[in-house]
Amino acid sequence: MQKTFTKTQKLTFSAMYIAMYIVIMALTQSFAFGQYQIRIATTLYALAYFNPFLIIPAGLANLMSNLFFGGLGIIDMLGGTLVGVITASLVYAVSKYNLPKWCLILPIIFIPGIVVPIYLSQLLAIPFLPLVVSLCIGQSVPAFVGYFLVQALEKRSYKSALLKP
Repeated sequence: MQKTFTKTQKLTFSAMYIAMYIVIMALTQSFAFGQYQIRIATTLYALAYFNPFLIIPAGLANLMSNLFFGGLGIIDMLGGTLVGVITASLVYAVSKYNLPKWCLILPIIFIPGIVVPIYLSQLLAIPFLPLVVSLCIGQSVPAFVGYFLVQALEKRSYKSALLKP
């Protein structure tokens, strides 16, 4: 059951999504940019499961967080934007094609975990494979939290639908 949103509601939800992402990044930046890059904010990619209009805001949120907190310049900002859009798109595809919900874990781990090292390995002069391993490990936390977030929101939504006449 998918709700239809007005343009104003979509814009409002998108702005709140970007704001939440940036606030979470600000609060977790001490370990979001470390060796394992545990980016709790990327848990929010899971919300695209319900609302495909959040795909572009996912990219914009990543762009802004890399601008404010990343310090690696335009390549990281554009790369992060692309990663956010691709990841959120694949999360939505899980919903659209009625795949098992656990499948949304995969893009949240592997898109940032594989794509980001393509450019980070060049920027930081670190070998590609160790970066892939460390980023995939770090992305596992937000991926599983995102899965449980979707489960909880869906259960809550289902209960709310049952209670309404």
